[in-house]
Amino acid sequence: MIKAVLFDMDGVIVNTEPLHRRAYFKMFEEVNIPVTPEYYDQFTGRSTMAICENLCEAFNLKQLPNELIQIKRKHFKRLFDTEGLDLIPGVLDIIKDYHQNGLKLVLASSASMTNIERIFRRFDLDPYFVAKISGADLKASKPHPEIFLRAAALADAHTSQCIVIEDSTNGMKAAKAAGIYCIGYQGPTSENQDYTIADKVISDFKEIPFQIVSNLIKS
Repeated sequence: MIKAVLFDMDGVIVNTEPLHRRAYFKMFEEVNIPVTPEYYDQFTGRSTMAICENLCEAFNLKQLPNELIQIKRKHFKRLFDTEGLDLIPGVLDIIKDYHQNGLKLVLASSASMTNIERIFRRFDLDPYFVAKISGADLKASKPHPEIFLRAAALADAHTSQCIVIEDSTNGMKAAKAAGIYCIGYQGPTSENQDYTIADKVISDFKEIPFQIVSNLIKS
């Protein structure tokens, strides 16, 4: 029996991925590293720290990972504050549907807690979620399962009683490594991701109302 739904944020709840991408490429330009779009695609779903550690090692940078993080956050904040941003179509309805039917919702995102709080304040999402976890605060980044194991624990649910909704290869790998049923959301910014990992793939949240997800897993 399902007790909890564990949501990714970027690309699932809100379409911040284009802003993150632009902020990263501004950072790449500022520190003068030749990151190709193909190289960048492998970072989807990973924490900013994990990405910046990878960049420092791959390009032998003089900057420390924390310095790269600050540069990227500077550019992201400017974009976040000046450009329009919307929830993914249908996601608020599905969040309300799950909440009204007694499911515990946990946000499990690789985004920093600062960005998570920005999104939750802007769209007033706190009333629906019992907890929020930032991968930036954990030892391991997706595709490691730590974030979803912690999310299940915060929901007071066994992993067999949870469902993860993810849009990235790294996130789907993390869900499956945690032993959790995974729904892959194939959205407009989720190209180049491997959805064969997911147990179920959707392109519209209308496909997974409570009546459907309540029957996806059995205790």
